[in-house]
Amino acid sequence: MNNKKELRIGLVGYGFMGRTHSNAYLRVPNFFPELEYVPVLKAVCARNEERVKAFADQWGYESVETDWKALITRKDIDAIDICTPNNMHAEIAIAAAQAGKIVLCEKPLARTVAEAQPMVDAVEKAGVRNTVWYNYRRVPAVTLAKQLIDAGKLGKIFHYRANFLQDWTISPELPQGGEGLWRLDNDAAGSGVTGDLLAHCIDTAMWLNGGIKDVSAVTETFIKERVHTGTGKKQKVDIDDACIFHCHFSNGSLGVFESTRYARGHKALNTFEINGEHASIRWDLHDLNRLEYFDHRDESIVRGWRSIHVTDADQPFMDKWWVPGLSIGYEHTFVHQVADFLISIEDNTPCSPTFKEAQETQKVCEAVLDSAKTRSWKDTGVTW
Repeated sequence: MNNKKELRIGLVGYGFMGRTHSNAYLRVPNFFPELEYVPVLKAVCARNEERVKAFADQWGYESVETDWKALITRKDIDAIDICTPNNMHAEIAIAAAQAGKIVLCEKPLARTVAEAQPMVDAVEKAGVRNTVWYNYRRVPAVTLAKQLIDAGKLGKIFHYRANFLQDWTISPELPQGGEGLWRLDNDAAGSGVTGDLLAHCIDTAMWLNGGIKDVSAVTETFIKERVHTGTGKKQKVDIDDACIFHCHFSNGSLGVFESTRYARGHKALNTFEINGEHASIRWDLHDLNRLEYFDHRDESIVRGWRSIHVTDADQPFMDKWWVPGLSIGYEHTFVHQVADFLISIEDNTPCSPTFKEAQETQKVCEAVLDSAKTRSWKDTGVTW
């Protein structure tokens, strides 16, 4: 490691995403030993001193902070990784960029397009490296899907359909707000399933199939009031519990998207299917190492859906892991994103999605919510 360059990480937040990112930083040198840079877990920051110290001990961070502003001023920190609720992304990212730090931010980039724009402006003005953690791009089977599309295997695309279904908020007794349930508080999250779940689907869709031009959406909030953990009183629920929208892509294809937290029996059903003139592909997070593929050009007597087990060394990322036939999981997608980010530093290239690219997803999310509110078609402002 003596010949390696250090990338000293300052993590803000110790929740679910803080764990996935920390694991990725620790694992990447083991499986990508050729990288010029190695992450160093220099500091983790959160308001609860007792808990942040326990997190630092568990994951091997060298120090702790309880004020993110103090973290940003430290000269021994190269990169600020933001794993906070959405309402804190903008302030931290802008300050980090102004301090000359590399900025990595959990998705969605912000709560609104207006909130995201100063973030984009700040990283571009400062000239600092930046990326947003849309990790599903780095599932090997999803990356393989992009390779097939870009190679023209599907031909002209006609349809894109995706969903992301969960069931964890069905109980009316579940409160909103607070450390574990901020996703149910509109002030903290900015939206419900649209920003939390559909943002993933939209990012993947535009990466695979190009820009989304316009949308027509419907949303629903099934439980209108919940106790807020901050006040202890019942108050209006402003997030969307479910969302369905259809759209036009710039390439002329049609899209259908659905997300809900009220689909009993589904914990994280995340799927997409793409239909082209020659072939179709489909993917399911529950079987993330497989990509299903149908090619109409096959001989008719053997034509049908095939299941491609994406574990061979010539498939995306898989040469870094085990022998063919042995699977990897959800956590590896974050390892891949860290590796891609470190490579981008070496090569002096952007690491997609950048803040500017993630703002395009924000535009679609905002158009979806606006469409549902006004019951009308809305242009997204995405022009590519």
